[in-house]
Amino acid sequence: MFAICLESSHERGMGHLFRMRHLARELRSRDLPFVFFVNDHAPSLQLLQQDQLPFETVDLNHVEQWAQAAIRRTQARLWINDRLNTSLAQAHAVKQTGIPLATFDDRGDGASLADLHIAALAFTADQPLGGRRVARGHEYLILNPEIAHFRRQRVKVERILVSMGGTDTYGATVKVVALLRRRGLGATVVIGPGFEHRAALDTELHAQFQLKVAVPSLIEEMSRHDMAVVGGGITAFEAATSGLPAIVVANEDFEIPVARYLASLGVARYAGHHSALNEAAFAIPEDVANMSMAGLDKVPLNGTEKVCQLIQELA
Repeated sequence: MFAICLESSHERGMGHLFRMRHLARELRSRDLPFVFFVNDHAPSLQLLQQDQLPFETVDLNHVEQWAQAAIRRTQARLWINDRLNTSLAQAHAVKQTGIPLATFDDRGDGASLADLHIAALAFTADQPLGGRRVARGHEYLILNPEIAHFRRQRVKVERILVSMGGTDTYGATVKVVALLRRRGLGATVVIGPGFEHRAALDTELHAQFQLKVAVPSLIEEMSRHDMAVVGGGITAFEAATSGLPAIVVANEDFEIPVARYLASLGVARYAGHHSALNEAAFAIPEDVANMSMAGLDKVPLNGTEKVCQLIQELA
């Protein structure tokens, strides 16, 4: 049994949940049992129920108070943490049971106790990464396998997609739509199940925009478009590997180096932090075909298999 502990909320966003859902599907395909330990966030729990993924709701502020009992009860033989900032106390509570600890893109003190640190989104050379073994680089990205059915090169921009995450904590969607409207552009605007800025968004929408709420498949929706405006997380890489050029907005400070890295690969433009968007970055790119092909060539789809292999070896 593998224990998967993650936070998914309006404040944190839902990216950790989406990543672990893809990992869980791969574990299930390998007949490896698991259970999620997740905070009580209704949209996230609905997705887990929809996927028929086993879970327990827990208090993530006090993992050290229940983790050891949960490990004994479930007979977990590996703890997988996707929390961003694991505390030393919480990591120590897991390690005291004698089972290995794997963590993902972890900036907390607890990462130093990890046996395996998957740091697929670490792109700053001086960024300290804790862990006995660190697997670093975008080849370890866990991306939606559905992309394999929709990869294609774009050669011109006729349809634009805006998707700023499952919750869009800071309402970047509203800012992006307002900016596109000022430039005379329209778009398909996708908002997730945890979006809480609907009233503000409705004031910016007009006939050139089509609003879609919690689409069944964001990957399939991407396939119908030629350019995307996205946050600086996993979705930006999923756009790239599907051949969809992107304009990347950093919702959090730690997304800034991610966005700049994507720009360095030639698959996206960086439009700045959501608090100070660079409007010039929203001009339609002239090198769409090159950006699209760069994504198809440079962002692999087999990261989930690589991560699963490392996890199995650890367990």
